[in-house]
Amino acid sequence: MRVALLLSASRHPVSGRPMPTRGELQALALARSLGGEVTGFFAGADPTGPARALGHGLDRLVHLALPEGTDPVPALTYALRAEGLALALAGPRSVGGDETGLVPYWLAEWLGWEIAGGAVALTRTGDNVEVTEALPRGARRVLAASGPLMVVAHAGAPAPAPYAYARERRGRVERREANSMPDAPGMPDGVEERPLRRRAPIVADAARGAGTRLVAPAPEEAARAILAELRRVRAIP
Repeated sequence: MRVALLLSASRHPVSGRPMPTRGELQALALARSLGGEVTGFFAGADPTGPARALGHGLDRLVHLALPEGTDPVPALTYALRAEGLALALAGPRSVGGDETGLVPYWLAEWLGWEIAGGAVALTRTGDNVEVTEALPRGARRVLAASGPLMVVAHAGAPAPAPYAYARERRGRVERREANSMPDAPGMPDGVEERPLRRRAPIVADAARGAGTRLVAPAPEEAARAILAELRRVRAIP
């Protein structure tokens, strides 16, 4: 199985040295768990940091040369389609840059792929992949994917493989001039600003992991628990 790994122009938060983020290296560990070739893709000016992922087990790195500050999504879309890949992994966000964490989501939108966030494990089932997602309060959910898929690693994913300098030196970096897809769907022409709106109490509680977890309850017990929780957050009188 051939897998793509998205890499960013991140820097160490203390030293400022170019390097992959821990989340990207955890995504690499997830990709390696499936077997097969893992190819890194970096769209930007300086591949020094992404190239260090070769020392953690990345098979090869494709550097899509772009000027500093250029949107990487069109070039990545073109490259993944040209490679014929149907599974890509990414970390939650870059470090030392824009740090929006939106690139995997926009890329999935442009490619027309499904996306799964918070992944802590991947399992190969024939030609398909099962994703284990992390949920609040230590819960897990398994999703089965049968089509092209973008996966974003969770902080609880496997630890990165140890770095080996010799392995990085043996790795391949392939430089390409980036091709763009200006007519790809989904990307807005500009940034839309909206006033800040407070989140509903029930959503905020879910993000904090509040509430009661019931495992295989009786229907009456589940109904009483749901009503009690809705009254607690004032969603119903």
